[in-house]
Amino acid sequence: MDVSRQQAAAGDDAKDAAERGPRARTRRLMLETATRLMQAGVTPSVSEVAEAAEVSRATAYRYFPSQAALVHAVVDEGLGPILTWQSASKDPERRVAELFDTAMPRIEAFEATFKAALKLSLDQWAQRQAGTLGGEPQFTRGHRVQLLKDAIAPLKGQLPPREFKRLAQALSMMFGVEVLIVLKDIWGLDSRGMRSVAQWAAGALVRAAMAESMTEADTARPAAAVK
Repeated sequence: MDVSRQQAAAGDDAKDAAERGPRARTRRLMLETATRLMQAGVTPSVSEVAEAAEVSRATAYRYFPSQAALVHAVVDEGLGPILTWQSASKDPERRVAELFDTAMPRIEAFEATFKAALKLSLDQWAQRQAGTLGGEPQFTRGHRVQLLKDAIAPLKGQLPPREFKRLAQALSMMFGVEVLIVLKDIWGLDSRGMRSVAQWAAGALVRAAMAESMTEADTARPAAAVK
């Protein structure tokens, strides 16, 4: 057992050293440079980040083989604690509120980064429609899907699978950088107003889904009794 612990400790030390080594520092430099550019409203290519970070293109492409891979990594950095969000509450409405409380300030803080990522997604869509995307990997988005499913997890046994999925889909329209575009850019709300509307809409959706489920259950009971 002592040998195993020593081996495990040696393995952890090697991992820590690797994370602090030249490769980790270079990757961190590229991520920080890409984040700075995206926070300034730019959706940079790998080559542009390499130039700004004073890293060779060959080295840059070893870390991030495509613009999609680079932007995805920057987005994950921006999301930060949102990706590890958890709740101890069993109340779905409370859980959704907690998720929004955690996520929306962070999304606002990295608003320019997420808008730059959204621009890449839209640009790629236009290129696919025109047949000019070529072999560029698709930039995919979708963290909100699992996050929202986790938030309403207590309803899994209460809602039929189709209705559970529909609720998560409806909530996704009130969660993410798109909400900022609608409520801040179009409606002109400030941060407090934007969060208030988003929270209110999300809570209303959860309550409506729960009320609908209860109504359907009450309607089904007499029919079952007649049988």
